[in-house]
Amino acid sequence: MQSIAAESRPETGLAPAWVRDAVFYQIFPDRFAKSPRVAKPSNLETWESAPTVQGFKGGDLLGIVEHLDYLQDLGVTAIYLCPIFRSTANHRYHTHDYFSIDPMLGGNEAFGTLLAEVHARRMKLILDGVFNHCGRSFFQFAHILENGGNSPYLDWFTISSWPLHPYGPADLPPGYACWWNDRALPEFNTDTQAVREFLWEVGEFWIRQGVDGWRLDVPNEINDDDFWREFRLRVKRANPDAYIVGEIWGDARRWLAGDQFDAVMNYPFTRACLGFFSGTRGIDDAGVSSTGLSAIDPLDASGFQRQLETLLGAYPWEIVLSQLNVLGTHDTPRYLSTVNGDETSLRLAYLFQATFPGAPCIYYGDEIGMTGAGTIEAARCAFPWDPSDWNSSLLGHLNSCIQLRKEHEVLRHGDFRSLFAEGDLYVFARMLGDAVAIIALNAGDQPLEVDTPLPDHLLGLRDIREAWGAAGQVTGATARWQLPARSGVVLLARTG
Repeated sequence: MQSIAAESRPETGLAPAWVRDAVFYQIFPDRFAKSPRVAKPSNLETWESAPTVQGFKGGDLLGIVEHLDYLQDLGVTAIYLCPIFRSTANHRYHTHDYFSIDPMLGGNEAFGTLLAEVHARRMKLILDGVFNHCGRSFFQFAHILENGGNSPYLDWFTISSWPLHPYGPADLPPGYACWWNDRALPEFNTDTQAVREFLWEVGEFWIRQGVDGWRLDVPNEINDDDFWREFRLRVKRANPDAYIVGEIWGDARRWLAGDQFDAVMNYPFTRACLGFFSGTRGIDDAGVSSTGLSAIDPLDASGFQRQLETLLGAYPWEIVLSQLNVLGTHDTPRYLSTVNGDETSLRLAYLFQATFPGAPCIYYGDEIGMTGAGTIEAARCAFPWDPSDWNSSLLGHLNSCIQLRKEHEVLRHGDFRSLFAEGDLYVFARMLGDAVAIIALNAGDQPLEVDTPLPDHLLGLRDIREAWGAAGQVTGATARWQLPARSGVVLLARTG
């Protein structure tokens, strides 16, 4: 497959329109659900036991199929799967074969069933692309282990010394470049054209099978804009509506110029929510400090506003509307554990996530109150399918937040403006045509009765009604809020 010549490159484009209307749900396949229709190997961990670094629970793709009703009832319209290709790790970031679905997940046949069922429900499916590194069992790397300097695949990796030590001992260097010095993860040498072509082909192949996009694992570690520009071209040529979202934990402007990714995982959004909605209750710093989130500082409303304006101002508006807004992922502790079990913090964060620009993404199990802190593995527990183990009230709350977003286009497409930020009260507006939504959030422990001024362009609002919460009203140039402690109100209105 030949590279597209620069002069034939199409114009840079925007993210697909469907993303700004989507609600994503992230699934860790080994831990979400398992089906009796998929044959299981022996020596699996019990579903209910605490997960271990190398243990397998036996979750599979048909298990996901059998719980699509649950996801659809929640309001989910797009599924983002952690890696599903054949691998030797439960998380499957140690890729063995990029063109084969792991047989423990049900193989290619189960994947075909999942994709067909997802699309039959008018939902989308996004795969996790691990293109910076592979596993030790990847064919070309295994070829080098068997043949040493005689292997024709030497330039697929960066070899620094012989002999190689892919399994240790710890006091000897691995002899090859590997991700964060993990011998199990040899890094591709993407300066080699054959490697580039291989990875581009993988990206295009699965899109042509019907997948709706890619979440890219550590794409900044392939420090090569031309590589990602070509990746985008191959993917968009296969499906112009495919979504490309990168795992970038900080400033992503380099990759969001319209010629590489459509969006990134919005971890600055996560940080802001944790800082404001946790209030004085504090954060489990030991849990987050070892992740890309780093330490979380408490925020009052003005600090929250500053962080929001920074992340909103960093990118063009069309990209802001397509960002993947996460509150937790497989790479962070569970939100509830991070805020030391403060459920109200998560409830406020869900309301904010539903009313903020960008696509909400729910990490599997957060919606029913799953916890897990201390290690990343603790945040990857198996989903308990007995409803008696669920926090049904939290689940209902999230469902209501999602329905609110779905019912009002202004919350998905509308412009954004901060209106008030002082103490524990943050007020903002979304505006689309003559539709207006005004959202007020009290993150504090005390009820508030506050009057806030409205800007000139929001004077004379009509058809004002409460869509969420109670005790919010507009009179002339003033909005009056009577907010219980740690609560929110959403007002809907028309201009003119």
